[in-house]
Amino acid sequence: MNEKRKHNRVDSIYLLNYVHLDENDKELMQGMGRTVNVSESGIMLETHVSFKKDDTVDVVVGLKDEMVTIRGKVVFSRTADSGRYHSGIQFLSIEEDSLATLRRYIKAFNSLSDKA
Repeated sequence: MNEKRKHNRVDSIYLLNYVHLDENDKELMQGMGRTVNVSESGIMLETHVSFKKDDTVDVVVGLKDEMVTIRGKVVFSRTADSGRYHSGIQFLSIEEDSLATLRRYIKAFNSLSDKA
């Protein structure tokens, strides 16, 4: 399958906290998970629960010693080989500071990958 993406994805494993929200931004549940990969426009989460397409989640990811705060929409959720769930999240909003941190992380990761 040949997929065209607006931004490159970087494989990564970082712990995260998520809050699942209803249509009125009321908290439905909260949990922990980890990233599978990340780009400037989205993130794939690994969690113990599945989400429905178009669900809204707030995610806080710790990238080294900085926190990135993101609000996103679930574009898919599937069961992984591990039995956990992988959910693709498209960013709806991300704070400017968080986006700058994310861009620095992706740039640094790509430059390390280019040297390998």
